[in-house]
Amino acid sequence: MAGSEPVTSPDQRKPGNRRAGRIGAILSAAVLVLMMFNNNEVSGTAKLWLGSIAAFLVLAVVGDTILRRNGLRS
Repeated sequence: MAGSEPVTSPDQRKPGNRRAGRIGAILSAAVLVLMMFNNNEVSGTAKLWLGSIAAFLVLAVVGDTILRRNGLRS
């Protein structure tokens, strides 16, 4: 029975929704930026981390979009 089908994991059979992932990443980045401007006193190190993580999320979404547009990613 196992010889007739290739062995795959469950996440390989059903890919996730790309648009939902992009929207989730952008919303998460927006929340991180908003956390930098809250009412409490936030240190410079915390602002640096929040900003860099938000920038990484946005760059990942932009990079993924460019690679898909150029056909380098499926």
